[in-house]
Amino acid sequence: MRRDAELNRERLVTAAREVFAERGLDVALDAVAKRAGVSIGTLYNRFPTRGELVRAAFADNVDTVARLGEHALGLADPWDGFVYFVEQVSQLQAADRGYNELAGSSSAEDLSRGYDLMSRIVARAREAGGLRADFTLEDMAFVTWSITRTIEATAGTSTTVWRRHLALILDGLRASAAHPLPEPALSREQLADIYRDC
Repeated sequence: MRRDAELNRERLVTAAREVFAERGLDVALDAVAKRAGVSIGTLYNRFPTRGELVRAAFADNVDTVARLGEHALGLADPWDGFVYFVEQVSQLQAADRGYNELAGSSSAEDLSRGYDLMSRIVARAREAGGLRADFTLEDMAFVTWSITRTIEATAGTSTTVWRRHLALILDGLRASAAHPLPEPALSREQLADIYRDC
């Protein structure tokens, strides 16, 4: 890629991060091009689809989540590792409107990179007896969706009340608080179908 083309790409990714964080993923892409100081044609030349631009804008977040997961797995107490991971990912969501929207609507393909890591975090906490035995990786979607919606609903009132909501959820996920659940967990295929329909 020519140097000027590479600079345009970098400007577009930086602008997209900023605009998505401020205004969400549905913002008109003209706003991204304007912030980057390029034409809309240049934007589409570099990123033919909105999805490609979103993936480029949030690539650092994906790497950050992977690092958080590795750190969580390195903590001595598996329950503490699980809590650390969920809290830190929720913090990323709360700090960035675009990432929060992405977390609530990511496709199974977008999530596949972190699937193994999350599987290990969940399995480790469950096997150690901290996390309720009937909690599945697919149940993580409900935790994410719940926090996503809390962040959205309370953004104009409180930027931290999601922490209270998450603490209530985490208390309910402790093995010591477990009661039989009325419904079985969703399968991975069912969860993928839900994401496809969102």
